[in-house]
Amino acid sequence: MAILADQHIHTNHSFDSKTPMEAQVLSAIEKGLNHICFTDHNDFDYPVSEDYPEGAWELNTDSYLYELLSLREKYKDKIQIGFGIEIGLQESCFRKNAILARSHEYDFIIGSIHLVNNIDTYDPKFYEGKTIDEAIKEYYQTMIKNIKQFNNFDVLGHLDYINRKLPGGEGAYDFSKYIDYTDEVFDILLENEKGIEINTSAVKKYGFKNPNPCIDLVKRYKEKGGEIITVGSDAHVPENIAGRFDVAEEILKACGFKYISVFKDRVATYEKL
Repeated sequence: MAILADQHIHTNHSFDSKTPMEAQVLSAIEKGLNHICFTDHNDFDYPVSEDYPEGAWELNTDSYLYELLSLREKYKDKIQIGFGIEIGLQESCFRKNAILARSHEYDFIIGSIHLVNNIDTYDPKFYEGKTIDEAIKEYYQTMIKNIKQFNNFDVLGHLDYINRKLPGGEGAYDFSKYIDYTDEVFDILLENEKGIEINTSAVKKYGFKNPNPCIDLVKRYKEKGGEIITVGSDAHVPENIAGRFDVAEEILKACGFKYISVFKDRVATYEKL
């Protein structure tokens, strides 16, 4: 396996994972990785419900960092451990996100769109009263609006995330119908020297053919001059660490990439595929 850096990993510091941080480290070492980056969730203003109490998606960065630094020292001879975060992008919390992004010396920040008009695209309610086309356009319009106004992140996470729970499944998403939107996303990212990730969770966890984004979008990003690209499993459990990185490697090579980006101190370095 040429890809030895997993840069999207969650632990029990995220609301949606029960996995201890050390268990993720040990899994990565067992799988022969030389670099991981923890990117636990912070989504300010996430809607409160029976399932998600107030503040559920807000990260306690101090305790998170304390444990991370302890494990970094413990396993320093076996693996490099990066300090990252996945920030949920929303108009309502630009200021809070800006403060959070400056609050610590992160190695890596993923900016992700989970909520569209205060509803998670994982929630079936998001699709009520809409066609699939209307839902996808609303998602990309929200993404464009967000990344135009907030760009203190390093890569945009799982770009076509919406297709994970799209009614009709993976086959209902046709990237070519939304190329004007995704081209605008790429233009904004390139102008601000930001990258994208290949997130393999859709393949490993959901059995999809394509990761997020799909191969056609990765190819389009490359055609438009994109070079910054990371690979992450989005693992919430140890068995998913580096999950289906073989698929990511095939896609990267097919699209003409010779390197992946690995971040330290918010600066991209490049490792050969």
